[in-house]
Amino acid sequence: MFLKITRLLTFVFLLLFSNLHAQQSEKKAIENVLDSWHKAAADADFNAYFDLMAGESVFVGTDAAEHWTKQDFMAFSKPYFDKGKAWDFKAVERHVFIDKTGQIAWFDELLDTWMQLCRGSGVLVREGGKWKIAHYVLSMTIPNENVDGAIALKKEKDSILIKSLLSGRTH
Repeated sequence: MFLKITRLLTFVFLLLFSNLHAQQSEKKAIENVLDSWHKAAADADFNAYFDLMAGESVFVGTDAAEHWTKQDFMAFSKPYFDKGKAWDFKAVERHVFIDKTGQIAWFDELLDTWMQLCRGSGVLVREGGKWKIAHYVLSMTIPNENVDGAIALKKEKDSILIKSLLSGRTH
């Protein structure tokens, strides 16, 4: 009886360890994609950068008007990459999560950028057996004690944009 219990516990332990190892391996693969994506921008490698994005991906920038499809973001970004200088973001902290199917992942990261600390967050999907960035949101971080000043800085422009967006609603 003791031998059967020992074998069962060993099997359960190996199964759990195997699943944990597989998930850690997937998280590492996702981190490699994100690191490679940021490096491709820093190296102004247009093809490498956009090859890491899913076919139907979206990039949301720091400006409220920036909601780019992949094709639109490629067109906007091309002149920067062509000049050999895109942007250089380095992750200083990252959290990665994977759904139970192993086909969707999401993350958030703090980035060291020319704008100081920014937050990136997004979703990756498996496309052709590889992890691809499907949705990325870049946000500037503002310390809580500086929020009032930031609001004052952007209030006029935000008010105009809000009115424009609300007037364009169809429902």
